[in-house]
Amino acid sequence: MTHPTDHPAGHQETHQPKIAAILDIEQLDRYIFRGPVIPTTFIRTFGGQVAAQALAAAIRTTTADRSVHSLHAYFVRPGDATTPVIFQIDPIKEGGSFTSRHVTAIQDGIPIFSMQCSFHRRADTGIEHSDDMRAVPNPDDIPPTDTAALPPSSRALLAEWTDWEIRRVPADRYDHNPYTNSQQLVWFKTKNRLPDDETTHLCTLTYMSDMTLLHTALVPHPNHPVQLASLDHAIWFLRPFRADEWLLYDQISPSAHAGRALTHGRVFNQAGDLVASVTQEGLTRDLRTGQQSVPLKNLAPGQQ
Repeated sequence: MTHPTDHPAGHQETHQPKIAAILDIEQLDRYIFRGPVIPTTFIRTFGGQVAAQALAAAIRTTTADRSVHSLHAYFVRPGDATTPVIFQIDPIKEGGSFTSRHVTAIQDGIPIFSMQCSFHRRADTGIEHSDDMRAVPNPDDIPPTDTAALPPSSRALLAEWTDWEIRRVPADRYDHNPYTNSQQLVWFKTKNRLPDDETTHLCTLTYMSDMTLLHTALVPHPNHPVQLASLDHAIWFLRPFRADEWLLYDQISPSAHAGRALTHGRVFNQAGDLVASVTQEGLTRDLRTGQQSVPLKNLAPGQQ
């Protein structure tokens, strides 16, 4: 993947983006990093934040001629949002074309997250093809979300993500796949200009990719109360992109069964280029009697 292109003139930053603070990780040793505590209303750390910081740490242990092309992660325990996260990197492979890293996120001596990511030599070339993007309205033609009409858990999430612009495409404004029961489309981007370095955009999309994907499983079940929590997460980075320009997140949920749901998302830029592919399985368990629905990654220890 090449470095992001220059940002068009006229897109101005209004304040320091939240993602800059999230990615400001501290290197403690060659393969050990510490992520900062980020102010939040959540009790538990947002999973996209841990994944973004883990990827940032892994990238800092590789050489400039390699670019991450995939990551596969498991959320093994809820993170404490008031405690820094330690990231321990295992340099498992240094090959001629590929480099691999294993990242373990630790709090209080216990792993809360595990990721393996692979980096590919930039100079390689080969065949090219891509799926086409669905015909959808431009994001500027979609009004911002009316948060007053959302359930409390969704309002809490959007209140946490004020640095990001998120616009759901109305269901009656695109052609639906008749073989897919659960689907939704979302335009999203950061509100502020980001630096031109590739790492910032890769890690920002990693954060963003965990925002709305699991909620796709609820589209056919709008009034069914469930617990939501991501269990695993995988991303394939396919082409260059900027996370501060509109990206279309085309999301489906192929299956939900036995308290778990599988979700999949394809990320396109406005030119229609497929830039990333995401797959996630999540907890979608019926609420127990007297239990209240909670936002993603806001489960207490033992609730998963």
